[in-house]
Amino acid sequence: MEAWITDWLSQFGYLGVFLLILIENIFPPIPSEVILTLGGFMTTTTTMTRLGIVIASTAGSVGGAAILYGIGSLLDVNRLEKIVQKYGKLLRLTTKDIQKANVWFEKYGVWAVFFGRLVPLVRSLISIPAGMSKMGFGLFLLFTTLGTLIWNTVLVSVGAAVGENWDEIVAYMDIYSNAVYIILAIIGIIFLVWYFKKRD
Repeated sequence: MEAWITDWLSQFGYLGVFLLILIENIFPPIPSEVILTLGGFMTTTTTMTRLGIVIASTAGSVGGAAILYGIGSLLDVNRLEKIVQKYGKLLRLTTKDIQKANVWFEKYGVWAVFFGRLVPLVRSLISIPAGMSKMGFGLFLLFTTLGTLIWNTVLVSVGAAVGENWDEIVAYMDIYSNAVYIILAIIGIIFLVWYFKKRD
C-alpha cells in the first residue's frame, strides 16, 4: 500500500493528498497515519511543503467529515425513534434512550467532535451523530477543523522529522490504534453490561 500511496502523491501532489484523506474519512480502513507521515517524509524529497500537505490534508478531512455530517442529518432523531418503535424490542431500546443520547450529544457534542478527531476510527464516525443531533454546521466545521489540524500537523511534522524512518512511526501508530480499539471495546462491553442490568 505504501508504494501505491507514494506513486499517487508523486503524481498528483497536493490534490492527491486531498483526495486520499477525503476518501480516508469516509472509508476509515485507508489509514491517515500512513498518508500523513509518508506525505511529511516526501516534503524532504520533493517540492511539496509541510504547510501545503497540512492544508491539503485538512481540507480533505473536513470535506469527508462534512459528507458524513450530511449523512447523519438524514438519520435524524425522529426517524431513529420510528425505527426504535418498530424494532426496539429486539434491541431492548426505547425512544427515551434515543432522546437521552441526543440530549447528551447536544450538551457535550462540541468537545466530542474536537477530541474525537484525535482518535483513530472515531475520527470519521463522530461526524454522523453530530449531523443526527443537528449540531450547528458552522460550529461542527470549526471544531472538526481544529481537531483535524492538530492531528494532521503532528503526523506530517513527525514524518518530515524522521525522514526515511517514517514507517517506524506508522508502526507506533498501529499500536496506539489497537490500544484505542481495545479501550473502546472494553468501554462498550461495560456500558452494555451496566445498561442491561439497569433494565432488568
